[in-house]
Amino acid sequence: MPSTTTETREKIPSGSTKAPNKFVATMRKIYRPLGFQKGYNFPLFIIFGGAMLGFVFARAMFLNVSGNAKTSFKNQTVPGEWFWYQQGFRRIGITLHLATCIPLGFLMVWQFLPIVRHKFLMFHRINGYIVILLVFLTNVGALMVGRHAFGGGLEIQLGVGVLALVTIGSVCMAYYNIKRLQIDQHRAWMLRGMFYLGTIITLRIILKAASPIITTLGNYYQSQPCDQVEFGYAMYGFGPYTKMLYPQCTDPTAQVNAKADMNGPGPENIEAALSLSFGMAFWLALFLHMVGPEIYLALTPAEGERLRNVSYERQLEAGYKHPGSAGLTSDRWGDAPVWRPATHTDRDSGIVTPDSLSK
Repeated sequence: MPSTTTETREKIPSGSTKAPNKFVATMRKIYRPLGFQKGYNFPLFIIFGGAMLGFVFARAMFLNVSGNAKTSFKNQTVPGEWFWYQQGFRRIGITLHLATCIPLGFLMVWQFLPIVRHKFLMFHRINGYIVILLVFLTNVGALMVGRHAFGGGLEIQLGVGVLALVTIGSVCMAYYNIKRLQIDQHRAWMLRGMFYLGTIITLRIILKAASPIITTLGNYYQSQPCDQVEFGYAMYGFGPYTKMLYPQCTDPTAQVNAKADMNGPGPENIEAALSLSFGMAFWLALFLHMVGPEIYLALTPAEGERLRNVSYERQLEAGYKHPGSAGLTSDRWGDAPVWRPATHTDRDSGIVTPDSLSK
């Protein structure tokens, strides 16, 4: 006698699917017009794209670099930091960094909206070139000011350098692969590069949490030059108090041992709390943003395979050698098995045959 399971299977027509519930049906009406085909991609875009846009809008006021408005970068940055940025090549560096990273954050979000890639391909291409240029320029500015960013400790200088290296390297890899029509690798490297750039957002969340913690611990100190401390006090109208609090500052080359305390009483204490937390926050955020895209790419192999089949067809039409692997792929540059195009449609994974891609 056949089992109930077998009877049930025989009654279900081949290829039938369960009707989506109301929530799924409603969400599809929202994200399908935007070009999203996978339900999980839309909330990810909202979360990470929304975070980037929110950060950009919140920091747009920093385009006023040296103004006297309360919202200008000069008045909102870490106390005492403007001492180093007010003139010279570091003034050029911070201006270049702010003038490029804010537009970069706004423009790069639209590169990941499917409808833009499908319906406005020319905008996608031009915007992509602008994004790559801005990545280079904003990193140049960051490297120019890294020596004194949030105290400019060695761990911070190294972090700025590593972030510049991985972001520039990623967009270069993405550019090379798209020129070779290797769309799957272009997707992977652009995801990595843009996610690395998002480090600055997570960094500040961690910084907000860490600074009060070391304030509570009460045993963290930072050495600061007297002329920087005096400059910070002068910005807040308390210039004469510097030498009263720190008699050694009669010598402007002397150092102050400032306690890390977000509650003050002086600007040097707030700067110490933020600066001492910044390096740790930087590296933790960078670690999270380097692991994140690798997890996503590992969990979405079907999309990567689909795009590789698209790459195969386009490279074949363009006359490239090794179609499907004309870019930087592991089967040509590593020891992975030689990749072969799909020969049938896999309904479960969504892999499409090269012959059916143009249909």
